[in-house]
Amino acid sequence: MAGPELLLDSSIRLWVVLPIVFITFFVGIIRHYVTQLLHSDKKVDLEQVSDSQVLLRSRILRENGKYIPRQSFAMRKHYFNDAETGFFKKVKRKVVPKNPMTDTSMLTDMMKGNLTNVLPMIVIGGWINWAFSGFVITKVPFPLTLRFKPMLQRGIDLLSLDASWVSSASWYFLNVFGLRSMYSLILGQDNAADQSRVMQDQMTGAAMAMPPDPNKAFKSEWEALEIVEHKWALENVEEELMSRDLNFGTFFSQDLKSTMF
Repeated sequence: MAGPELLLDSSIRLWVVLPIVFITFFVGIIRHYVTQLLHSDKKVDLEQVSDSQVLLRSRILRENGKYIPRQSFAMRKHYFNDAETGFFKKVKRKVVPKNPMTDTSMLTDMMKGNLTNVLPMIVIGGWINWAFSGFVITKVPFPLTLRFKPMLQRGIDLLSLDASWVSSASWYFLNVFGLRSMYSLILGQDNAADQSRVMQDQMTGAAMAMPPDPNKAFKSEWEALEIVEHKWALENVEEELMSRDLNFGTFFSQDLKSTMF
């Protein structure tokens, strides 16, 4: 048998729910602009950009080489895959892995990320947990199992309370991860206010910090281009065009109507 339904005071909406929403939202806006002020342009390696463009050209040749004549395809393939003078065979890059502990720019970026993302979340979350602790503020419109109680009822240890009720501390974390659409609408897609996206970037930052090995990329692209055989897609395009029954009358009538009106 279901327990008695809780009735919340309307003052909770005005003095707990809305303040948490506004505080979380404006902290995200401030975080976005502070991140822009502290943002520093990363140095772009000209050699790395050149290698990426070469790989892109080779990939385009593999995918769209059927639209150029055989001789043109063979010349481009010779430039990339020749056994003696080919780009992928001749060019060897020296890969020097960077140590994150000795790279000052990487350490500076990590400090800026902690300053603008981690520290505000800890401070604001702790203050909200202290100022609004013990409040039951809302209820989700569907039943939940008891496994959701630790997530939705942080700071409230009541075994008899239904799992659908949400505490003030959990409401703050729901706003942190739930205001993404509002930030995208106001600040655009590429914004620094979305805390969930920032956490994902921090989790993948270590993997992105390691530069890829261009020699392995050259080898794999050489193997992919080597097995490609040219088959010109426009070989019989003249015969196919002449064999079609082209209805020019309909075309000229539509053109005449568009000029009249």
